[in-house]
Amino acid sequence: MSPDQEPSPAAGRPDQPGRPARTDRPLRAHARRNREKLIAAARAAFTAADDTVPLDGIAREAGVGIGTLYRHFPTREALVEAVYAAELDDVTANASALLDELPPERALRAWMERYAEFVATKRSMLNTLHSAWASGRLATPATRERITAAIGTVLAEGVRAGTLRADVAPDDVTAMLLGVFLSTAADDEPERTHRLLDLVVDALRPSGSS
Repeated sequence: MSPDQEPSPAAGRPDQPGRPARTDRPLRAHARRNREKLIAAARAAFTAADDTVPLDGIAREAGVGIGTLYRHFPTREALVEAVYAAELDDVTANASALLDELPPERALRAWMERYAEFVATKRSMLNTLHSAWASGRLATPATRERITAAIGTVLAEGVRAGTLRADVAPDDVTAMLLGVFLSTAADDEPERTHRLLDLVVDALRPSGSS
């Protein structure tokens, strides 16, 4: 058996009478780690690539065989969907995590950087995602709603702290950010994106605050 292969939990000696059924927890953990490594390698590859990413290259970067990749993700669409879902989960959870570490206005600015990374990763997968969503092979995620909810969480904390405006709708902030990313999509000037994000945060501060 090659190092990539993941034996079935049913493999091994039979259960003995009077003893609990055997569960192969280490094997399940091994399979979970392989899946996580594949998603991480695919995320990095999709973010960096300007063209179609070869699946065998992703398997190589993850340190597994192509057979392991196909066991977890039978199609390119399945892998893209998993990367997209993992990115969306991470960027939305990141809002609360940053609030635990930073004041609301600084947490919002840091979260915008993480959202920009998500948009960059998503951009490299759009062709696959759009065709899969259009065909019904993949369900369309509630991306905007979840992003707007994350922004709302940070805004509410900023309102309580008196450092962010109370008269701004979270979805308006989402629209502003999408405008920034759309307008800078063709630029190779990350500093311009940073300047525009700074302007968005400044626009969200209460009148008279610095």
